[in-house]
Amino acid sequence: MAYNTLIMGASYGSLLAIKLLLAGHSAKLICLPEEAELINTEGQLVRIPVRGREGLVEVHSNDLPGTISAAGPGDVDPSEYDLIALAMQEPQYRSPGVRELLDAVGKSGKPCMSIMNMPPLPYLARIPGLDTDSLKQCYTDPTVWDNVDPKLITLCSPDPQAFRPPEEKTNVLQVSLPTNFKAARFESDEHTAILRQMQADIEAIRFDDGQGEVELPVKLKVHDSVFVPLAKWSMLLTGNYRCVLPDEMQSIRDAVHSDMDKSRTVYEWVSEVCRAMGADPADQVPFEKYANAANGLTKPSSAARALANGVPNIERADCLVKTIAGQKCMQNDTVDETVGRVESWLAKNRAAA
Repeated sequence: MAYNTLIMGASYGSLLAIKLLLAGHSAKLICLPEEAELINTEGQLVRIPVRGREGLVEVHSNDLPGTISAAGPGDVDPSEYDLIALAMQEPQYRSPGVRELLDAVGKSGKPCMSIMNMPPLPYLARIPGLDTDSLKQCYTDPTVWDNVDPKLITLCSPDPQAFRPPEEKTNVLQVSLPTNFKAARFESDEHTAILRQMQADIEAIRFDDGQGEVELPVKLKVHDSVFVPLAKWSMLLTGNYRCVLPDEMQSIRDAVHSDMDKSRTVYEWVSEVCRAMGADPADQVPFEKYANAANGLTKPSSAARALANGVPNIERADCLVKTIAGQKCMQNDTVDETVGRVESWLAKNRAAA
């Protein structure tokens, strides 16, 4: 069966869209008017590194069995789709138009999969023992989630790293770290079956890049544990947010490798916080595997770049982890320092704005 997915966010969301198109499914991307026009007229191009191939393999939506299109947030009806994917940054969901669409998504009764670093509040409500009211402070506007039912939302860890090359049009995405999307199941078997079908269809893809058929990286992996996508938290707190220095930004690679002992300590501490919530060690990723991957992450994180560019709000997974840790009577000096640096930059940006 071919599914039709609505994806809110055309930057990172286009990577998921291309994988779905390769598997014969269709996708509608929600984005800015100029982006939508470009996608509707020229399609979407994703460049991805593939083992056994030199350079990058180009995958263009116009050559795939599934179909892609784009629209603004006021031009779609969520009830017409089989699955909704949330691929915007958390602060964007309070934007005019986007907020109303998210509200319509919540009221549509359709299953919704977030691929944000910042888990939606309703997803955290699926984890027993968390005081979600105290976590609202970490969200730009927690009220946007009021009509999203925890039973209808799941989380997919955005582990693959991708970016829009600044010299290219906005319908071009380049993958820098081709790891897998890791999704937790929905509460219902019916909705989980959609994800498992997509997983199988993506697994079966063989793409002809002109040199013969090749197996493309970046798969969708569906897990029974709600904690599997939270393995990304250790990576975010060890690398992404530690890119933020008092007066400048550093690359993720430098944040991790400039002091490996400190990085390992932060990584393991965040993993312990997840285990205190109920995660099994099997749900988590070993530090060595992450540290090796970080060698290829030679740019500051998107959060760090946004702060350097003066934005007044970013996703606050750093605040979220610290706050949840406080609920478990856990504390880490390096994490506290990182959170303080992020808040200092935000205060400076908001004052300038």
